[in-house]
Amino acid sequence: MSVKTIQTPSAAIDSGRWPAVAVVPSGPLAVTSALIADRLFRRVAARLPLRLLYPDGTAVGAADATAPTLLIHQPEALARRIGRYGLIGFGESYMAGEWSSNDLTGVLTVFATSVTDLVPRALQWLRPIAPAFRPRRRAPSRERARRNVAEHYDLSNDLFAEFLDETMTYSCALFTRLPARTPKPADLAVAQRRKIDRLLDMAGVQRGSRVLEIGTGWGELCLRAAARGAHVRSVTLSVEQQRLARLRVAAAGLSDLVRIELCDYRDVAGRDDAYDAYDAVVSVEMIEAVGYRSWPRYFTAVERLVRPGGRVAIQVITMPHARMLASRNTHTWIQKYIFPGGLLPSTQAISAIIQRHTGLHTIEMTSLRPHYAETLRLWRERFNQRRDELRHLGFDEVFGRMWELYLAHSEAGFRSGYLDVYQWTFAREGGPKKP
Repeated sequence: MSVKTIQTPSAAIDSGRWPAVAVVPSGPLAVTSALIADRLFRRVAARLPLRLLYPDGTAVGAADATAPTLLIHQPEALARRIGRYGLIGFGESYMAGEWSSNDLTGVLTVFATSVTDLVPRALQWLRPIAPAFRPRRRAPSRERARRNVAEHYDLSNDLFAEFLDETMTYSCALFTRLPARTPKPADLAVAQRRKIDRLLDMAGVQRGSRVLEIGTGWGELCLRAAARGAHVRSVTLSVEQQRLARLRVAAAGLSDLVRIELCDYRDVAGRDDAYDAYDAVVSVEMIEAVGYRSWPRYFTAVERLVRPGGRVAIQVITMPHARMLASRNTHTWIQKYIFPGGLLPSTQAISAIIQRHTGLHTIEMTSLRPHYAETLRLWRERFNQRRDELRHLGFDEVFGRMWELYLAHSEAGFRSGYLDVYQWTFAREGGPKKP
């Protein structure tokens, strides 16, 4: 591999906003690690059901031209980034436009199915030499948690409105059939409300129920619960989500049943000015953001906040336990660019925490994994269709490629089985047993 083939990334990349993307690693170490990374990358790809296609026409991998193909536009730059930064470099190379794909989700699904990460297993030994390897020893402070949430959820309500449906629900939907037949946005909204209603049913939410929601989103669960006649208190760390959720609740005429507060879940009192305890605590895809050292505190908090005999219903994205243990002390592309401070738990970790730290017991647990793959496909397609509108909102091409990769990577995780998602219901000790 000639080091003379390297190209400078497009001048359109703002080095102030995307410094790591604008600069290709250089120096003797970068050259050496690139040579090794390129050789190993080709060797691993040759054994997978995909193709690498290089600018000179060289193809590596599957002979079938219809196989998912990774189109490498700047081989040297890609190899240098992988060699120096592993998984993070692979993602940054896509952000820089140094590679693309005729089937991005397909390529990432092959990697997720065949290996344990976006970067082939053979390259993972390179991780410790990179600054991407950053052990984290402390639980996030309240201020750090607030900043982590803001970096993703406070980007822009208009951004999320471009690719979500009318419910503004940013979690797994529940379809009546799979795959969905290219549904209209209204059909996705129906699937999202079906998911919420199922969670509320499992939590036993009905007229007069006192409900605590941890993680408001944009308010659809508040609306669905209040429409049943429940009294809802919802807490969030997102200023933008709180603002829009309050507007939606007011527009629905439900402000007398719903209050939405900027509040860390750790600061919710067991007794407040309205309730002694809650009949139900619900939380949709929020625990993933709290950090693994805070998982015991999260579950002891929800146990403290629900009344004896009450229910806790969560929706949670999970990963295999071994990968969770391996990931908790590394800094990944997803953490750097999409969800800072986040980590997906495993079902084994949750079960152990529940047993060791709480008196909660499981009464129902259902996987929605294929439904999340379908949800992400619809979001990704909508996101790509709205790229011009996103540019008008101030989100540049690097951001567009970053979020396309994020959505495709997530979809691939669920399609391959590497990721799962559960609606999981618990009862406080002394509560109802599973029928």
